[in-house]
Amino acid sequence: MIIPVILSGGSGSRLWPMSREMNPKQFLSLCGEQTMLQETMTRLEGIKDLAEPIVVCNEDHRFLVAQQMQEIGVEVDKIILEPIGRNTAPAICAAAEYIQGKKSDKNDSGQDVMLILAADHVIQNQVEFHKVVESGYRVAQQGQLITFGVVPDKAETGYGYIKRAGMVEPQSGQKEEAYKVERFVEKPDLETAQKYLDSGEYYWNSGMFMFQANAILQEMELYSQAIYSAVKASVSAGMKDLDFCRLGVDAFTASPSDSIDYAVMEKTDKAVVLPLDANWNDVGAWSALWEVNERDVDGNVLHGDILKHDVTNSYVHSEERMVAVIGMDNCVVVETSDAVLVADKSRSQEVKQIVNQLKSSQREEALLHQRVFRPWGSYETLEETERFKVKRIIVNPGAELSLQMHHHRAEHWVVVRGTAKIICGEKEFIMTEDQSNYIPLGTKHRLENPGVIPLEIIEIQTGSYLGEDDIVRFDDHYGRVDTHCLESDNAESSAE
Repeated sequence: MIIPVILSGGSGSRLWPMSREMNPKQFLSLCGEQTMLQETMTRLEGIKDLAEPIVVCNEDHRFLVAQQMQEIGVEVDKIILEPIGRNTAPAICAAAEYIQGKKSDKNDSGQDVMLILAADHVIQNQVEFHKVVESGYRVAQQGQLITFGVVPDKAETGYGYIKRAGMVEPQSGQKEEAYKVERFVEKPDLETAQKYLDSGEYYWNSGMFMFQANAILQEMELYSQAIYSAVKASVSAGMKDLDFCRLGVDAFTASPSDSIDYAVMEKTDKAVVLPLDANWNDVGAWSALWEVNERDVDGNVLHGDILKHDVTNSYVHSEERMVAVIGMDNCVVVETSDAVLVADKSRSQEVKQIVNQLKSSQREEALLHQRVFRPWGSYETLEETERFKVKRIIVNPGAELSLQMHHHRAEHWVVVRGTAKIICGEKEFIMTEDQSNYIPLGTKHRLENPGVIPLEIIEIQTGSYLGEDDIVRFDDHYGRVDTHCLESDNAESSAE
């Protein structure tokens, strides 16, 4: 079987302000109606001998992954949660250890092969992608470690390259277009990239791989012992919770941070490259989104309410407001509810510098959107001053917030759509549209949606402190940690 392993741990900082640390690009709809993670999953449909996928993501994104898989009807084998980002080598090693553990439980020594994919790539030629994956499956069953090399169509300085050597001798009776890897090379300058392109011997390094779990673990143990030992211990110390597998925090944190390229692929003698010519793009910057989206007669990609005059070769995206642009060429303009980006398209890679400034200033615009997603739904801050805050809260059908209280604020809820089941102190009751309820400071309370449509309420907070960390949880369906005190704001201790 082919076991897809989707790596979904990236932050997508170069696509700020749409991509934020708590809702990065893989969870956004940037190239179609589905999110990039969902497109990665649906792209697999039609591949033969396909097993249920495994997703590796960080702890903060676990409910986003689960919700997006549910939306497209994909059953996952397991969602493996990294307590801290350690690059691709530990993530892949953890998935391989998990797969090997399942085989041991079943006394299964079969020929399962891991297909390692990033959650945020675009591959437009699905037929060719399937063809190369199925070819890779046959080669990987021979014990080879496969990397997919994208056939370059230009001298690109933003990617690493793979130089091929001779073809792999066929062992299965069917000759595949597979080559031994001569070497991996770093991102080149333009002159060197042009030489690579002209030679026909180099491919872009896609970051996609195929190999048997036992094969990659053997090479990991041989070439990156520290990663192998730490991750093996973290899987052993891990806890299974429904569809989630929580890795052991201390052991995983002790693992060195490294890519699978550096940790194994550049050292092993089993590395094989399969050429992939399927209109691949890693969508690493706004300029890449301009490339993969349909452009108008003036070379523009326009999303949202846009008015333009004398604008060419530009990417303009509006989420909340009408945006007017005049007399621009080769530019990027991105508007969200709380930020606007204007940049030269050729310098769009430098957006990361802005994100670094936001982080160093501890500004929330690097971390969160105004609309913040939670396992039960979402909330959006509409207005905030020193003494009051107004939120729009949406609770998914059948979902509920934790049973909680606040030390420093009171709340007033007004139902504007749907039906709410409320616990307030010792009382439990139902509220419908146009009804409201007051929750005094220090009172235990819970909000639940017992209906079949989303519940929408307006929440007015008043008090001396309105931070999201003023919360004490007494019971939580989603297993979130109870703060019981005021702490620095973070994704799991905040917001209902």
